[in-house]
Amino acid sequence: MSWLEALILGLVQGLTEFLPVSSSGHLAIGRELLGVEASGNLVFEVTVHAATVLATIVVFRREILRLLQGLFKFKMNDETDYILKICVSMVPVFIVGVFFKDYVEALFRSMRVVGAALLLTALLLFFSDFASSRVGDRKTVRNGINWWQAFVVGAGQALAVIPGLSRSGTTISTGLLCGVKREVMAQFSFLMVLVPILGETFLDIVGGEMAASTIGTVPLVIGFLAAFVSGLFACKVMIALVRRARLGWFALYCAIVGTLVLIFA
Repeated sequence: MSWLEALILGLVQGLTEFLPVSSSGHLAIGRELLGVEASGNLVFEVTVHAATVLATIVVFRREILRLLQGLFKFKMNDETDYILKICVSMVPVFIVGVFFKDYVEALFRSMRVVGAALLLTALLLFFSDFASSRVGDRKTVRNGINWWQAFVVGAGQALAVIPGLSRSGTTISTGLLCGVKREVMAQFSFLMVLVPILGETFLDIVGGEMAASTIGTVPLVIGFLAAFVSGLFACKVMIALVRRARLGWFALYCAIVGTLVLIFA
């Protein structure tokens, strides 16, 4: 992988991680168009995902600090409740990561899977827009999301390991379909991914995945920086869109791209 290819793919990752159009799907499409060899793809993807996690931490630094301050009071409060619900949301993706990792990695070799998953993303976005417009006043729950909703959103995140199925699109859509309000999902969706991706990065480093990579250090660094900078921009844009705008245009985009992928795969 050249530095220019790493720059392009890093920008793609950063822009599409937060927008509901599937970063993994667009990375697969980008690699196919650029002719990047499959060797080392997982390491590069983990690297650029870590960059977008860092972007998330920067954007939500005040909220994260407030949550940690509440947690270390060592009593049940709104902050502790919120963190525990994030932990509940991580259970499904933990199960997938432990028992189905090899199967998930195999899916990245199929562009047909990417195309079909993009069409599924389009359907989720369309129906979530419809559902959110019909949500009225409901019984208030602590932090705007209950335990069952947190688990269901986590199940959506676990399914989104499939390339082409947008993580942000799936988690936000799942939350909206379950009756969680837009402003609540805008933050919960982005914070719930921090620990799983950081954990995956740590395991790859400890397990020697990084050392075994055939991708050079320079492309990895360039990809990381490109994903971080573009991720900062996309994260702020997506927060505003989820809170105020409809996601139908992203559904249309995913439908078009998914159809083209299936035609030319």
